[in-house]
Amino acid sequence: MARRILPSLLLTESERGRLEEWARRPTTAQSLAKRARIILTAASGLTNKQVAAAVGVHHGTVGKWRERFIHKRLDGLLDEPRPGAPRRIGDDLVERVLALTLESKPTAATHWSTRDMARQVGIGHDSVHRIWKAFRLQPHRYETFKLSPDPLLIDKVRDIVGLYLAPPERALVLCVDEKSQIQALDRTQQILPMQPGRIERRTHDYKRHGTTSLFAALDVATGKVMGMCVPKHRSKEFLAFLKRIDADVPAGLDVHLILDNYATHKTPVVKRWLAAHGRFALHFTPIGGSWINLVERWFASLTDKALRRAVHRSVKELITGINAYIAAANAAPKPYRWTKSADEILASITRSCAKTLSAHMQRTSRTGH
Repeated sequence: MARRILPSLLLTESERGRLEEWARRPTTAQSLAKRARIILTAASGLTNKQVAAAVGVHHGTVGKWRERFIHKRLDGLLDEPRPGAPRRIGDDLVERVLALTLESKPTAATHWSTRDMARQVGIGHDSVHRIWKAFRLQPHRYETFKLSPDPLLIDKVRDIVGLYLAPPERALVLCVDEKSQIQALDRTQQILPMQPGRIERRTHDYKRHGTTSLFAALDVATGKVMGMCVPKHRSKEFLAFLKRIDADVPAGLDVHLILDNYATHKTPVVKRWLAAHGRFALHFTPIGGSWINLVERWFASLTDKALRRAVHRSVKELITGINAYIAAANAAPKPYRWTKSADEILASITRSCAKTLSAHMQRTSRTGH
């Protein structure tokens, strides 16, 4: 079969400039940016399959946008109009809303509202809302993140994930941490219970009746938890917890402890005790990497199910409630299942670092500092 000869794709200077603007700007609608990259790559003389491999799309997608560009030029890369009333807001105005939303901030505010943006560009706030919804923009929302600065991040991730996915034989892997300063709280007025058609209601203020701290060790294999409530969380209390673990774990098993870099875990008295008990091995999580410690997930369940909405009129009641939750969880334990390999985690961290660096460089180029 004769090989199909693709029509030549030549760009004018103005077309190339516009395409490069669409492809370069990270805040352009991603579908339009990808179409621009397809045409720019195709203009270098590559086949559809070669363009598809370079851009990361199916070769049929490349053929579609190549044909549309040849017949309609730049207009062919825009989404075709849909049935209904004619649009009152043109592409230039839509692009201006997107650029302002993603690349600027309103005066004396941290983010745009629909009404601020409407006043800025001269359209209705409902139109701004529709544009944001179409491009999945939510300026009022944000999420937090933290990239670990630990120089041994890679080694620590591989070490701990290795324990999760392939634990050593004749050994117990325990995720250890402390939940400090748990408050015994009582509401200032009577709680109104849930009724049909009405959720439970409680006062926003409360009375404090003291605090306790909880040391916990989660058995990765079984999901069972050893817990100990203490008035303070010093190295003295941590050492007492280590001794309890030593007493509860059968003598023939090694003990691998996954824990964070809190100073309490590294004091001389703790180090001397560990040196005298050779079956204990410590595996420290990366700095700022508590997410890799499975006991943090258990702490979240404890808070959600037994602490956040509970009423405790004394520290004794609080400790009783915590111990009751541990006993109930241990009666029907369910281990957490770690699914991602170390390579997958490190690849995700690499992508996050690249995005963070790219965003920083773009901001620096726009602001000059």
